[in-house]
Amino acid sequence: MNSIKELFLLEPTMTYLNHGSLGACPRPVFEDYQNWQRKLENQPVQFLTEYLYPALKKSRLSLSDFVGCDEKEIVFFQNPTTAVTNIIYNLDLEPGDEILMTNHEYGALIRAWSEWAQKKNVTIIQQEIPIPVTTEENFIELFWKGVTPKTKVIFLSHITSSTALIFPVKKIIQKAKEQNILTIIDGAHVPAHIPLNIHDLGCDFYTGACHKWLCSPKGASFLFVKKEHQHWIKPVVYSWGKNGDDPGPTEFLQDFNWQGTRDMSAFLCLPTAIEFYKKEIKLKQQTCFDLIQNIHTEFRNTFNTDSISPGGKWLGQMVAHPLPKNTSSDLKEQLWSDYNIEIPIFERNGQSYIRISIQVYNTQKDIDLLMSALRTRI
Repeated sequence: MNSIKELFLLEPTMTYLNHGSLGACPRPVFEDYQNWQRKLENQPVQFLTEYLYPALKKSRLSLSDFVGCDEKEIVFFQNPTTAVTNIIYNLDLEPGDEILMTNHEYGALIRAWSEWAQKKNVTIIQQEIPIPVTTEENFIELFWKGVTPKTKVIFLSHITSSTALIFPVKKIIQKAKEQNILTIIDGAHVPAHIPLNIHDLGCDFYTGACHKWLCSPKGASFLFVKKEHQHWIKPVVYSWGKNGDDPGPTEFLQDFNWQGTRDMSAFLCLPTAIEFYKKEIKLKQQTCFDLIQNIHTEFRNTFNTDSISPGGKWLGQMVAHPLPKNTSSDLKEQLWSDYNIEIPIFERNGQSYIRISIQVYNTQKDIDLLMSALRTRI
């Protein structure tokens, strides 16, 4: 019996190998989430005018300590896409300026950047990083070929969504500083997945999702803004801000804390999610990392397809692997209907990939079931 799995709300008969997409919330965290919602509905006015802001500060303190920054440097968003979009629409760039990113970035944010860039006549450069990746040095050399005198912003995933690769962002940030290039890091997959210290990274902006690997309820993410930039970063949605009930210490926090009436319960239970992570997940994560490294090797050997990385420090609790050319286009549906396996399969540059993400409720038995199903279907 997998006792840790019983702490999650997942359907018990399902083999869930897709934690990286939307996470999974444990029972104690979800119960705290519902308690906050009940407090809100019990006395809405008193809750929103008196109780909310001290509770938000407690969450910011807990989260900022967890991700390595000051509590006055982070504000809450429902997801990283919204957070990055808010930064995009505050940038003051000139026609012809360039935004540099890789060709591995998250699709929704590529669209957000492209829509804005078209209106501003700014150029998006998607520097190609061929796969398989080899070494960090080679990655940095390839990426830096995209830098020109017109490069004003670097936007880079810390862990990519589709290819599930951990990029050497700290070294890129250091090089960008030397040329006064702003750095915006998409860390949607990072909090509670791999160690994170934002101050140590040195980036200008960082966003992360808490409803993925930190296992909070859906709709809990954050945006870090270095203090030197806070005077020009404004919310896309303005509300009462400094003229409202928030006694926050800075106008930056006041403006972002209140962007109209919304349920902030997912933010308020972050201390409980962090406590659950430290108690139930952290010490068991090495098993997840080991499973991923083993899957990385097993896929290559079983299906005779090349891996997209050498493994090791390129991988965390996720791995993406190319599927053989003759793979059925409805393999994902077959795995779900015939084996009750939830796992993403997608196409990238004409090649089909499968992405496996492992959380502490997964075991070798889950991997064995997947591999048996794939051997039958491929």
